[in-house]
Order: sequence, then structure tokens, then C-alpha cells
Amino acid sequence: MKWVYLVAGVLLFIKMVVFPDPVAEGLEMEIAEAIVSESAVPNAVSGIIFRNRLYDTIFEVVVFTIAIMGAKYLLADETPTASFYRFDDEPSIVLARLGATIAALVGIELAIRGHLSPGGGFAAGVAGGTAIGLIAITAASPEWMQAIYERWHAATWEKVSVLVFIALAVFTLLGFSLPPAQFGTLLSGGVIPLMNVLVALKVALGSWAITLLFIRYRGLL
Repeated sequence: MKWVYLVAGVLLFIKMVVFPDPVAEGLEMEIAEAIVSESAVPNAVSGIIFRNRLYDTIFEVVVFTIAIMGAKYLLADETPTASFYRFDDEPSIVLARLGATIAALVGIELAIRGHLSPGGGFAAGVAGGTAIGLIAITAASPEWMQAIYERWHAATWEKVSVLVFIALAVFTLLGFSLPPAQFGTLLSGGVIPLMNVLVALKVALGSWAITLLFIRYRGLL
């Protein structure tokens, strides 16, 4: 019977590759154009994330927040490590900090213009978290990173960004929204640009919190 399953699998694969779905054929561009028109932003992905599937995005942000809280809870009873591993040679430090600068600039660009071009809040947050991680592996001490984290009240800003995002999402789901402005401009899309920035802020600051935790209890990521 194995050869029967094998032949059936091969035939199914050929069908999917050679014969297109007659129902979906030609509809892809129409669907994308409809999403772009309804969301008033050129990036259809942003329109889907922050409008068509906003429920999913709300819970993605909540899940990320719970993951950070869970990491803090699980590591709270452990003894902080006495070892801190970092780059100590000058070429590696220069390259890491250069990479951090580039990642931070890319993150800012994706957060501000993610609704106009490929990118968005989650990608911007990942770029920001990458920049923070690169700085962490060149830091003189974990206390230095912790001091900056506390000086800028990063934990407070992280919580505020989540609460503001959820409030905006609720108002949007209730039918309230900002004017979409002119299509293709920086303020087009109503609340979508603001949501992009909030998600980027949340992901970047959450990554910073996780980085500090692993440095404190593991020595480094």
C-alpha cells in the first residue's frame, strides 16, 4: 500500500503546482486592492494586521507581554550569575556598535513609514531589539545597561504602550477612527501609523527587558 500513498502524494503535488485553483485565480490583486482601499495605506499587510485582523494583533501583543512577565517570574528565584560574557576586542566592539546603529535607524524607519512600504511595528521592534542586544554584548557591565533602562523608565513606557495600543484597538473595533488623510502620505491610514509606533515601542522595550534578565541570570543571551 505504500506505493499507492506515494503515487497519490505525487499526483496531489502535481495538481497543486500545475493546475491553479480556478476560484482563487485572478482574485489576489483584487483582494489586495480592496484592503489597500479600505485601510487607506499602501502596505496591504499593515491594513490586514491593524484593521482586518485587529483581534489577532491585540492578542499577539498581549501574548508577548505575558511571555515577558513569565520570563521574569521563572527567573525570579534563581541566583544571578557572577559571570558576564562580552566582546572585549576592539574590532568586534566597533562592528557590533555599528550594527546596532544601523539596526536602530532601520527600526525607526520601519516604525514611522511601515504603513507606506514593506515593514511595520513588529519588524521595527525586532530591529530595535537587535540594536539593544548588540549594545549589550559590548557593554562594560550589566549594571550600566540596567542603569540606562531605569533612567529612561523603559518598563513604564512598555506598559503604557500596551495600554494605549489596546485602547486604540478597542475604539477602532467600536467604529471610531482618525481621518485617513491623503493616501500615501505619512499620516494616511488613520490610527494605523500610531499603532505601528506603539507596537514597535512595545517589542523593542520588551526585548530590552528580556535581554537584561538573561544577562543577569545567564551572563548573556
